[in-house]
Amino acid sequence: MQFQKILVPLASAALLVAAHNFYGWAGVAAAAGALVMWLLLHFTRMMQILKRAANRPIGFVDSAVMLNAKLRPGVTLLHVVAMTRSLGELVSPKDTQPEVFRWTDGTESRVTGEFWGGKLKKWDLVRPPQTDKPQTDAAISPAP
Repeated sequence: MQFQKILVPLASAALLVAAHNFYGWAGVAAAAGALVMWLLLHFTRMMQILKRAANRPIGFVDSAVMLNAKLRPGVTLLHVVAMTRSLGELVSPKDTQPEVFRWTDGTESRVTGEFWGGKLKKWDLVRPPQTDKPQTDAAISPAP
């Protein structure tokens, strides 16, 4: 169970009650103003992240290897979208848990993340096999 869904409203209500007990209706107005400002800051941050992600292809990331290095368990999907500046390509069926998103870079390396309840639980990096072209003698120029 996600305690944030319960604790944030309870903490907000407790703040309003405490503000009323200590400062009366002026305290309630100040506490309500602070709560509205907090909500607006989070809303503005979310809109800015989604605005940046809207200008990029879905599921594209500059470097999948760097994304893999930055990920850690428990980060939210919004945080990963902020890091990649791209919405992930939904791999799992819609509205099912876990949600699986994929980000691919220009070298076809890809990071696939599994989100339970909006939080990253596990991820994996898949890199394509390297096909090194062997140098031929013709490619090496002889010394004069």
